[in-house]
Amino acid sequence: MGSDVTFVRIYLHEADHGRHKRLMEEILNILQKQHEVRGVTVFRAIAGLDESGEVRASDLLRLVINLPLVIEFFDEPKLVETVLAALDGLVPAGRIVLWSASCR
Repeated sequence: MGSDVTFVRIYLHEADHGRHKRLMEEILNILQKQHEVRGVTVFRAIAGLDESGEVRASDLLRLVINLPLVIEFFDEPKLVETVLAALDGLVPAGRIVLWSASCR
């Protein structure tokens, strides 16, 4: 029998900064060390569009690469709500998507 979980996806860019270091590192610290969330994965995209519609892509001619990142995780709904409260104010608005799922 499966268990109900909440699945979360956070959209970032490599250059996004948190309060003390890179935003991705701060989020991973919150997920792992502070809340011991399960099922955490970080994806680095080869291309994507930012909020202004500008293409962010891996290209040998570009000196600065600021590729999209996606952090995904899932856990029990109560724990996810606690984690989301910890991320409030750290992750820019509109970059977190969540939905209910089942683990088997």
